[in-house]
Amino acid sequence: MTNTPPNPTDLSLPRILCLHGGGVTAEIFQLQARSLIKALPTFRLIFADGPFYCPPGPGIVPVYEDYGPFRRWLRWLPEHADIDDEAAIEEVMYAIETCKRGDPGTGPWVGLMGFSQGAKLAASLLYDQQVREEKIGVAETAYKFAVLLAGRQPLMQLSEYSVGPATLGAGEISEGFRYEGPNEHVLRLPTIHVHGLNDAGLHLHRDLMRKYCHPDAVTLVEWDGTHRVPLKKTDVDKICTEIYRVAKEQGVRC
Repeated sequence: MTNTPPNPTDLSLPRILCLHGGGVTAEIFQLQARSLIKALPTFRLIFADGPFYCPPGPGIVPVYEDYGPFRRWLRWLPEHADIDDEAAIEEVMYAIETCKRGDPGTGPWVGLMGFSQGAKLAASLLYDQQVREEKIGVAETAYKFAVLLAGRQPLMQLSEYSVGPATLGAGEISEGFRYEGPNEHVLRLPTIHVHGLNDAGLHLHRDLMRKYCHPDAVTLVEWDGTHRVPLKKTDVDKICTEIYRVAKEQGVRC
């Protein structure tokens, strides 16, 4: 896990949990997100490592080949080892909680930010919090929003409360899933969707936004890029403007 926010001496800043894509690491995601970190100085961005080892993801070698071993949160290829849903949830949640406990910060955990597979997981965590509050009146987290960088459908089932035909078990292969029927699993907590217009998976990112997120809670930022984390100041500033707007609307002091 990586705990090096841009202003590490201020432990009271509100915190955003950051979840990397498949086949990278927390450290690599922190490097990929360096422009976002710089543009969000009043948050502590804390980067968690996924629990499962795997080969490097697309485009990671040669730039980051010395940063392994590489990790993932979910299965997306048949060669990824079988795991049952319950064990997959336990491993993912243990990795997240270990990271959160390891951070010396004292500010509230107010948001999630994920790229690619990490965005799918971030949306799923936010939905699980929402549905727990709806069905049993309490959740262990209080995230106010999620920033979804190139996140694909569907939502993953992180508890019995999110099981249904439109969602997928945490131990199942997450790529290639398509569901066209009615969907009762809709995120009503705020989500900021960042879509690269030249990303080969753009249609899947739009599916996550349109089929799994309530339009009243959605903010869309499009940029002229491929499947990567934006770096240019003009792109990053648009994203961070929306993050600050949504955070303040949700009562976050930042």
